Parts: sequence; structure tokens; C-alpha cells
Amino acid sequence: MFTNYINCCIMGVTVFFGKRHGGRRSDLGGKSIAKKIAVLALLCALSLITFIIENQFPPLFIPGARMGLANIFSLAALIMFSPWEAFVVVGVRTALGAVFAGNVSAILYSFTGGAVSMTVSSLLIYLAYPHVSLFAVSVAGAVAHNITQNIVYALLTGSALTMGYMPYLILIGALSGAIVGAVVMLIFKKTPLSVFERVIDKKIN
Repeated sequence: MFTNYINCCIMGVTVFFGKRHGGRRSDLGGKSIAKKIAVLALLCALSLITFIIENQFPPLFIPGARMGLANIFSLAALIMFSPWEAFVVVGVRTALGAVFAGNVSAILYSFTGGAVSMTVSSLLIYLAYPHVSLFAVSVAGAVAHNITQNIVYALLTGSALTMGYMPYLILIGALSGAIVGAVVMLIFKKTPLSVFERVIDKKIN
């Protein structure tokens, strides 16, 4: 099963990179881009598996509310690479997650929320970090994700009743962001710097 997820993620990541580089293999940077595709595919697969496992449990307090632990891997991609690679992880995981979970209609909510969340996180990382901690970045991204999903749902259904869930979604988003941020900070703190340097093919000062 894990192999199937990896293969699907490799195809998804390759499609994203093929579109970005116009399908010209000579532009892909040889071994470097191959390594990046492999790393992103692994992050996508781990994110997808986490999403599927989390989806087996009942929602938190209100319909559709989840902890969003799959975002650990998209945040890691943002830190290691750039917003583009993080968006790739979000996009591939969202699409495949909806397919494997049998809920394709959820793509619109999930991808919109994920895109806004990653945009907020990217802006904070590149404009405010280290004045704003990684922990705060994760919390802000998670809150933005939940707010966006709720607004999109209200717009599509034409019902403002779900807006009453907003305070609870903000609290759940803050809790989720705190957990995701803490895990990512722990990973980067405990993992030797040389490991990340080999992954991204770049010397970290």
C-alpha cells in the first residue's frame, strides 16, 4: 500500500514539475531535480498517509474538523525548499487524499484552505521570520486554513449558518497549528544539519 502511495505521489510531483519546466527534460537539472522529486514524493506520501489515517477518526467537536497533522510535511517542504515545493506537496496530497478517501468533492475546500494557509505561512517565513517564530507561523497558517474552508463552504452552500462554527474552528486551528509547529521544530532541532544539506543539495549557514 505504501508503495502505491509513493508511486502516485511521484507521478503527481513529476506532473507539477513538468508543467513548471515546460516538459523540457534538459531544464530539470539532472540528478538534482531527480533527488528533489524523490524527496517531495516521500513528503507527499507521508502527508497522504497521515491524512488517510486521521480521516478514519471522527471529527473534532464539529463536522469536518480535523487536526491537520498532514500539514507537518508541507511545512517541512516550505522550510527545506521554497513555497513552490510546499504548494506541490499540498496540491498532490489534496488531490490524492480526496481520491483515496472517496470524497472528490472535498478537493475544492481542502485545496483552497491549503493554498491560503501555505500563502500565509510563506509570507511570514520570508517577510517576518525570525521575528515571528516557526511556531507562530504554523498557528497562523492553520487558523487561516480553517477560516478559508468555512468561508468557501458557506459561499458554495449559500448558508451562513456555518459561520457560527468560526470561533471553534479558530480554536481548533490554533491547537492544530501549535502541534504541527512543535513537531516540525522538534524534527529540525533533533535532526543533524548535514542531513538537510544532503537533501536540498545546499550548504546551510
